[in-house]
Order: sequence, then C-alpha cells, then structure tokens
Amino acid sequence: MADMPVSDDSRFNHRQILRLAVPMIIANISTPLLGLVDTAVMGHLDSPRFLGGVALGGLIFGFIYWGVGFLRMGTTGLTAQALGNQDGSESRCILARAMLAALLIAAMILLLQRPVSAISFWLIGSDPVTEGLAQEYFNVRIWSAPATLGNYVLLGWFLGMQKVNYSLLMVVLGNLTNILLDLLFVVHLQMTVEGVALASVLAEFLAFLTGLGLLRRLLRGQPGRLHARQVLDLAGLRKLLAINNDIFLRTLCLIFAFAFFTAQSAIHGELVLAANTVLLNFQMFMAFALDGFAHAAEAEVGRAVGAGDKKLFRRTVLTAVLWSSVVAGCFALFYGLFGVAVVQMLTDLDPVRRIAYDYLPWVVVLPIVSVWCFLLDGIFVGATLTREMRNTMLFATLICFLPAWYFSMPLGNHGLWLAMTVFFLARGVSMGVVFGRRWRKICC
Repeated sequence: MADMPVSDDSRFNHRQILRLAVPMIIANISTPLLGLVDTAVMGHLDSPRFLGGVALGGLIFGFIYWGVGFLRMGTTGLTAQALGNQDGSESRCILARAMLAALLIAAMILLLQRPVSAISFWLIGSDPVTEGLAQEYFNVRIWSAPATLGNYVLLGWFLGMQKVNYSLLMVVLGNLTNILLDLLFVVHLQMTVEGVALASVLAEFLAFLTGLGLLRRLLRGQPGRLHARQVLDLAGLRKLLAINNDIFLRTLCLIFAFAFFTAQSAIHGELVLAANTVLLNFQMFMAFALDGFAHAAEAEVGRAVGAGDKKLFRRTVLTAVLWSSVVAGCFALFYGLFGVAVVQMLTDLDPVRRIAYDYLPWVVVLPIVSVWCFLLDGIFVGATLTREMRNTMLFATLICFLPAWYFSMPLGNHGLWLAMTVFFLARGVSMGVVFGRRWRKICC
C-alpha cells in the first residue's frame, strides 16, 4: 500500500459512503432488534431463568459462530481488492474458497456437537436449572451451522462486490422471519427457549437460500470464469488461511471478553445476569449500527487498495470517521434520554429493572468510547491489516481488560462494566496508534 499512486479521481464523496453504509445499517440494526425480541419474549415469562438460559445458550454460539466470523470479514477484504483490481476470476475464486471452508467447518461443528456442548457448559458453569434451559437451546440451534456459515461467506462477498442491497435483503428477510417465528413459537404456541432456537434455525436457512438465488443472478452478469485449479491454488489458499487465522484469533479475544463478562455476571446472581443481558442489548444495537460505516469502509478501502488509489483511501477514512462520530453521539444522547424506557420495554420483572437502572450510565458512555475500534476494524479489514488487528486485540484483552477487571473486583458489577469500557478504549487507542503510522506511509 505504501506505493499507491495519488489519484485525481474525485468521484468519492459523502453520497458514496452513505450509499454503502445506510443499507448495511438497516441490515445490521435488524440483528440486535432480533436480540431485543428474544430478550423481550423471554423477559416477560414468569422467571428470569428463561432469559438467563437464552443468554448462556447464545453465549456458546457466540463462541462457535463469532469464532468463524473471519469467513465474512476475510472474504470482504479480499473480494473488494479483487474488485478494485478488476479481476473477476479472482473474485469468483475467493467466493469458492471461502464457501468450501464454511461447509467443511459446519460439518465439523455438527459432527462434534456433543463434545462441544459438554466442554462449553463445563467452562461456563451455572445453576442446574438455567444450564438445563441453555442445553435445550443448544440442541436445536446447533443445526443452523451450515446456513449460518454459508451466510457469512455470501454476505462478505456481496459487500466486497459493493452489492449492499443483496446483503440488506438477506439479513432483513432472515431477521424479520426470525422475529415472526419467535412470536409464533413463544407467544402463541407457548414454547420457551427451544422456540427461540428453532426460529433462528429456520430463519438462517431461509436467508441462505435467498442468498444463493441472489448469487446466481449476480454471477450471470459478472466477468471472469471459475477454474478448479485456480480455486485450489496454494498461494491463494495460503493468503486466505493467513488472513483468516489472524481474524480468528482476534475474534476469539472479542468473544472471550463478552463470555467472561457474561460468566462474571452469572457469578453475581441470576438477577444481575438478567439485568446485564438486557443492557448488553444497548451495546449490541449501537455496535451493529456503527458497523454499517465499518462495512462501507471495508468495501471502499479494499477497492482503493486494489486499485492503488491514495485519494480514494484518504477520503474513505475521513468521511467514515465523520459519520461514525455523529451517529455514536446520537446513540449516547438517545440512551441518556430514553434508556429507562427501553429497559422497561425489554422486561417487566421489577428486580431486573431496578438493577439495570443502576448500571445504565455505562451504556450511555460506551458509544463514545467504542466507536473508534468498530470503525478501525472496517478499515483494517479492507486493507487486510489483519495481523495488526490481531495484535491490538491481544493487547486490549490480556494487558488491559483482564487487569482492569481484577483490580476493580471490589466494585462488584460496576467493576465489571468498568473493565468492559477499558477494553473498548484500549482497542480504539491501540488501533489508532498503529493506523496513524500506516496513514503517514500511505497518504503522505
């Protein structure tokens, strides 16, 4: 990237970044909306244990599915660079390699589901009733693996090809279906955690089939051809594996931080676990929305790198920083003004509400603190700076998050939220330092 020539291309502007970001924001917001519905349907049952069971079951699939999130992120960066380089055959090969990897990993997950389940519940630890509910959730949700991993690849490839409306259709259709099935299974058919899990499985497969239909339509008009020998090219496979390995380690650290947070919440009792689960929906909602600008940055930064366009790279970064900052500020303001009302909407359990109110200020602060690492994730993925992503995440997790939690243990649950805030701050600062050095080499 240091040798990219300066371009006179002036096509890039705010309209371009918003063209990519807005559909992804809409798509991304539908995902935490699904989480809000899951929380709400469980939070209005007669015991907080149902909410805790879904939280612990979802935590396990956070490990399983987030852990292979590299299938989406790595595919986007490589595809965007192939698009910028106008190499249609390579973009098809990237898709084929990633989809092959996704199906192999899904097969392994299904074959090893029993040991995965046993190890997961042993590591988490919980009261027997909540664990039993989480096990019911696990036994159903595990069968979504092929569709979920396939969706990661399709979403990543569509985004890299800047076909954001295809990604939007897949995600929104899947999540709206999931929400409707949640209401059908839990509210009308009186199912509990297994109803939430079954809704997720069916919705994932519907999204996957939709994505395959869109893919067939798109490939008809795309240049290039797919050759088996090129798909299995060792250099291409090594590049994919190296990028995915870095993103995998980075994602494991992220999952660990949230898993640790949830496990420590459970130690404080089922009411604190339920309250923290409700409040994490605030953070997830904000993160998925801000990821729309990160996804736009992935696509445009990748295209700039592939085309060797310094001006496009610089304008992408500056415009994404501006819009991300504005949206993060809006989230902080909204949470400060209406956070209590949102908590009341998510649960009618008074003990859970009272605890959530005590820790609400933390989720008001988090948008301002965490916006930078979300945006820089997108920039790093587009530029395939995955080794730097991995190293800064290791620093934030091992050097900042865990020591912050240890030394703030006397503060109880406030200390746990403080450690999470330090984690996001450390990610943003460390990535900013690394990117500042790269910026001078790339743009100056």
